[in-house]
Amino acid sequence: MHIVVSEFIDEAALSQIGSGATFDYNPELVENRPRLLHSIHKATGLIVRNRTQVNAELLAAAPQLKVVGRLGVGLDNIDLDACAARAIAVHPATGANTLPVAEYVITASMMLLRGAFQSRRAMIAGDWPRSALIGGEISGRVMGLLGFGNIARAVADRARSLGMTILAHDPFLAPDDPAWQQSQNCSFSALLANADVLSLHVPLTQATRNLIDADALAQMKPSAILINTARGGIADETALAYALRHSKLAGAALDVFEQEPLTAGAAEKFEGLDNILLTPHIAGVSTEANIRVSAVTVTNVLNELRSLNG
Repeated sequence: MHIVVSEFIDEAALSQIGSGATFDYNPELVENRPRLLHSIHKATGLIVRNRTQVNAELLAAAPQLKVVGRLGVGLDNIDLDACAARAIAVHPATGANTLPVAEYVITASMMLLRGAFQSRRAMIAGDWPRSALIGGEISGRVMGLLGFGNIARAVADRARSLGMTILAHDPFLAPDDPAWQQSQNCSFSALLANADVLSLHVPLTQATRNLIDADALAQMKPSAILINTARGGIADETALAYALRHSKLAGAALDVFEQEPLTAGAAEKFEGLDNILLTPHIAGVSTEANIRVSAVTVTNVLNELRSLNG
């Protein structure tokens, strides 16, 4: 067994590999495609995050590959059909980073609704912007969840404990699923119209690309905020920036982007906006979650390879 790890991992997890296998850990491989393709020629296992593109080109360079471990849950960077055609197993780290994403959504919601936590520069400059920073409370608001999987449900649990009402839209979840017992199942249009906070929890597909476009944003309350920790491309960034700039939406938090890493050119549309939080795809990467995700992923890959070896 030979395992290549192309992005950062908690190195302690690699100790699970032991003497029965070898591994090549180089978090810079994702930045050097030719070197990555050369490195995986003898790999039977590959561990990636969200930036390594596991596509036909990579699979062709890895004739012995048997399993791909994903340090996270999103699979849009992995060609699942091509992997299936080669009988290559794909294992996401399901559940291991649910907690930090849920905490990120709640934190961003409270920051944007209250609007009082970005006054450091003004205060240091001697200003006293008290009247300008009187925002609202999270209690009594409506948390709207687009997609109602495990992470969205964790958000719902925390939002409910803070006094929020929960609305969710998920056409792939059966109406009689027990998850709906404490949350209201509603249409997409009702979700847009009623959410004070709209948090996105769907994968990026042809159906969800630019789902939150200018028309969708126009259906939201001008006092509402949007949070995207799912995938870049679900929300139309240009339309979102316009809505924020023209007071058609109160605020937004983006942890994922159409282009990653976000370049200065791609970020230019957000220049001058004080009502947006931008973070570099870290909602699910707390110190604790990285340890869990790494351990789960290495275990998944090893179990798969050992089962194949009998």
